[in-house]
Amino acid sequence: MSTAVDAPSAALAADLDHFRTLPARQQPTWPDAAALAAAAGRLEQAAPLVVPAECDTLRTRLAAAGRGEAFVLQGGDCAETFAEASAGRIRNKIRTLLQMAVILTYGAATPVVKIGRMAGQYAKPRSSDEETRDGVTLPAYRGDMVNGHAFTPESRTPDPARLEQAYRISAATANVVRAFTQGGYADLRQVHEWNRGFMRNPAYARYEATATEIDQAIRFMEACGADFDALRTVELYLSHEALVLDYERALTRVDARTGAAYDTSAHFLWIGERTRQLDGAHVDLLSRVANPVGVKLGPTTSPDDALGLAARLNPGNVPGRLTFVARMGAGRVRDVLPALVEKVTAAGVAVTWVTDPMHGNTITSATGYKTRRFTDVLDEVRGFFEVHRALGTVPGGLHMELTGDDVTEVLGGSEEIDEAGLALRYETLVDPRLNHQQSLETAFQVADMLRGR
Repeated sequence: MSTAVDAPSAALAADLDHFRTLPARQQPTWPDAAALAAAAGRLEQAAPLVVPAECDTLRTRLAAAGRGEAFVLQGGDCAETFAEASAGRIRNKIRTLLQMAVILTYGAATPVVKIGRMAGQYAKPRSSDEETRDGVTLPAYRGDMVNGHAFTPESRTPDPARLEQAYRISAATANVVRAFTQGGYADLRQVHEWNRGFMRNPAYARYEATATEIDQAIRFMEACGADFDALRTVELYLSHEALVLDYERALTRVDARTGAAYDTSAHFLWIGERTRQLDGAHVDLLSRVANPVGVKLGPTTSPDDALGLAARLNPGNVPGRLTFVARMGAGRVRDVLPALVEKVTAAGVAVTWVTDPMHGNTITSATGYKTRRFTDVLDEVRGFFEVHRALGTVPGGLHMELTGDDVTEVLGGSEEIDEAGLALRYETLVDPRLNHQQSLETAFQVADMLRGR
């Protein structure tokens, strides 16, 4: 197994605060510098949410996905909220990811690396620093880690105390995740139980058929004397966008084993499309931590941009260290992605390619809802696979905004959610998510694509 010495060195980690001298986009304007310093100081003394050894293990799993020996499934809320961090909602998200992973693993005979967008996804980039309603202008809502969603001066003022609240709720969420994934709930022999409590529809019927086939296979192997202790637990890693730099720096720790630094707020951190500047603060900070890291690449990304990011974030060219998450849009992925993949591959860069088919396909419905078409989401995934198939490279994973609940935020799917139907259960505060049924439908479609890989 790779160790931390393959990742950013102790010498590089020694200058973790260099990012403070560089341009930092999408940061809150904290009104009270003393309160921010005090909150950050307390977070610096707090217990880590993840440990370095787990990050190292994930790096080896991502390296396998980059070689085509596994497939990454990353999913969760667009933006977590404090109010929804209940055990029931966390369980539903875990269940959705487990069900999707079962479909992918069984349908395509491929190990799945499971990563949740949870226990830290409390901040979001915004297109404007301010929002105006009826002539009143206030700071934009940047996620519960920064301010509140209610349109009042008190709620919208960035509050450093929210950084500590985000940490506490993330810690509680991480504990719930570990309890569910290590305590028997994730036992593969419970695949039928995971479906209880959901309404029936074609997506569930197909899942039940798959579950029955898995049951039969397990019973056969048990009769042959196989030991299934390994089926009782699963690895589920935590991730979020490394957006609010004061939070990420405060939770960065130097590993006593090697002197390398780890951002212990999550196993996997990514840099967004809006903050991936080579000379920017986000790239600098994540270049100095040993976690596996990702970068979102939108349709304006040039091949030289991608090579520059690889040189900054993974100068040692360590497999599994760097993931490129393409978010091009269904109408552009087949035109833009080939040049990126081709040049990165020709340069010998070790990278795991993942598709984010959500962010490039956002529209506004006639009824005023921010939404996406399920057909566009699936088409971008198909385009991603087509590009890699044509180039002989590896489509390594799927990055989704989804929930385990039966919301109505994305148009289409087997429920045939239409524009009028969006109002039934539109709950997201930022971006629309696939609901549980649409997530299962996606998994079946991707399993078919993986078989062709």
